[in-house]
Amino acid sequence: MNPGERAVRFINALRHVKGEWAGQPFRLRPWQEHFVRELFGTLRPDGLRQYRTASLWIGRKNGKSSLGAAIALYLLVGDGEPGAEVILAACDKDQASLVFDIAVGMVRQSPYLSGRLKVVPSTKRIVDPQTGSYLRAIPADAAGSHGFNAHGVVADELHAWPNRELYDVLQTSMGARRQPLFLTISTAGFDRQSIGYEVYEYACKVRDGIIEDPTFYPCIYAADEGDDWTDEAVWRKANPALADFRSLEEMRTLAERAKATPALQNTFRRLYLNQWTAQESRRLDLAAWEACGRMVDRAALRGRECYAGLDLSSTTDLTALVLAFPIDDEVYVLPHFWIPKETAQRAEQRDRVPYLTWARQGFLTLTEGNAVDYARVEADIKALAQEFRIVELAYDRWNASYLIQRLQEDGARVVPVGMGYASLSAPMKHLEELVLTGRLVHGDHPVQTPTPWWCGAAAGRWPCGRCIPPGLAWTTPEAFSPTR
Repeated sequence: MNPGERAVRFINALRHVKGEWAGQPFRLRPWQEHFVRELFGTLRPDGLRQYRTASLWIGRKNGKSSLGAAIALYLLVGDGEPGAEVILAACDKDQASLVFDIAVGMVRQSPYLSGRLKVVPSTKRIVDPQTGSYLRAIPADAAGSHGFNAHGVVADELHAWPNRELYDVLQTSMGARRQPLFLTISTAGFDRQSIGYEVYEYACKVRDGIIEDPTFYPCIYAADEGDDWTDEAVWRKANPALADFRSLEEMRTLAERAKATPALQNTFRRLYLNQWTAQESRRLDLAAWEACGRMVDRAALRGRECYAGLDLSSTTDLTALVLAFPIDDEVYVLPHFWIPKETAQRAEQRDRVPYLTWARQGFLTLTEGNAVDYARVEADIKALAQEFRIVELAYDRWNASYLIQRLQEDGARVVPVGMGYASLSAPMKHLEELVLTGRLVHGDHPVQTPTPWWCGAAAGRWPCGRCIPPGLAWTTPEAFSPTR
């Protein structure tokens, strides 16, 4: 029997464990069956499996976790590998437990598997004493996850993994196996610095023939760029189970809410249409922001009046200063950023943004030591005050007392700005208006490009929590009310 047919028969003999389908035979749908047949039934001339890595990207509620659990069980007992180590990996402990619990439920509902396998809930393992194989669930943030000799890996919701460490460890653990399989199953995300997006991009390039990799099997169900997200025909591109076991009514309900609430549109596109978005939710329209990326001529701004917005980090994070120049009906911005040199690499891993690369490119300044060098920040601000006419400097009061006092002694006019709704609602709305009307000119500065890491990961205690460029949110309101 062809291994693809064997895998299909094995999975069809399992039973669902949750929802209205609980207790019923799995019964792969045609699109699922095609995926399983291709994955396990495409062989090399020597009879071993051709695909060693596979990546399935699909909209939410299309049975990803159940399919992943079923495939993991097949790798455990049906793939003919003695001493197989099969890893169920997920973004966190709860997600890893979810997939593991589905696998356990499938085992307990199968007379054959329940008689052969031993479930060990305390260690999240399913053991096969007959072959010395086991299935184990681990979260992506697990410490000390090394020493594996994996035959199979099912990586669930890769878009949400906090870093690439476990991914790399598992990939490199498979070298001693005859025909290992590393399967990622996920919905799209919004962090384009993540391992999830890296794998998604690679899958797209293999699918489109840009990269030739006969060992990699890409399977992507997603709406295309530019598709109308409100069109139900588009929904089916990302949801092959739509109107089957994936509720059409539920999608219609959320679509109507997203039409009325722009903040939900990215959520709908990301989770339901499997489109990578640049934000988790929308505070600023990214297309409008990108359209404001005209270059800023620093030399032409010398000597002009400007308003400054300052956010000081507490110790090790990013410090931001943005100069806003109201000229005619537009506002030109010059941002400046600082981060401690000794903590920049750790901050890169935490925030998943290339601080060191930006420093080499001149987009931010590395300060000496392992904490923010306020003396360097003070000196740079004073130098900027010589180059430009800073009318006033608005600042977040958090941790700013000493530096602000020093600047005041040097003649600076400073204005404290609260981080609450009352202080920031009006200027943030006006900022949004400037962006939407194309009257903000930001020079396409990479550190200031709206990305998810702003949401509390860096120095800012960002007022809205979503996607406001560093420094701009609390620049004094006069900067956004140009009169010249």
